[in-house]
Amino acid sequence: MIVTDHLTKTYWTHLKRKVVLSDVSVNLDTRASYGLLGQNGAGKSTFLKLIAGTEAPTSGRIYRSVRISWPLGFAGGFHPMMTGRENIRFLARVYDADIAEVTEFVEDFSELGRDLDMPVKTYSSGMTSRLAFAVSMAIEFDFYLVDEITAVGDSRFQLKCARAFAERRARAGLIMASHSTGTIKEYCSAGMVLQKGRLMVFEDINDAIEVHRQAMEA
Repeated sequence: MIVTDHLTKTYWTHLKRKVVLSDVSVNLDTRASYGLLGQNGAGKSTFLKLIAGTEAPTSGRIYRSVRISWPLGFAGGFHPMMTGRENIRFLARVYDADIAEVTEFVEDFSELGRDLDMPVKTYSSGMTSRLAFAVSMAIEFDFYLVDEITAVGDSRFQLKCARAFAERRARAGLIMASHSTGTIKEYCSAGMVLQKGRLMVFEDINDAIEVHRQAMEA
């Protein structure tokens, strides 16, 4: 389970306090696949980072009984001065994964070749995305977080990514944030709507989509 206990997250922007989450208490089934919907700026990305543990709440707590990924393909965890290989080894240690196995997988999957031994700061955005996705697939998680599915590489590499992700999610839970209701329905059976600091959870993704549609039209 993933349990949020009176979770609150606020920011100060231009001398104004912005409430992203307000006293949110929910229990999420880590075997389920949730589609996360919300208007632009609602805080979907922030919520995923809170669940991942890469961002701290203002108040409240999150309890996790399973190993949760960082947002899929998120490159913010890479140190730009370290090489791709050094970043791989560091993340494998953080998640207590086999360093040799993770490195071998990323070497093969990313197709970055000798560039893995170059500092990440020298990478193009495409190279960084390849590395980020490869590392995300190399480490087995019980629950995956996805913040908008974006195309990585050419069509052949995109197909490889899709197959790898399908294999992982077949045996794991998921939260996927997306503006595309079609994509949400393809991947998710349950849903969540983030609106004005409130998080509403629905067992049926269609109910979440309808509530989100009404909010968009209001």
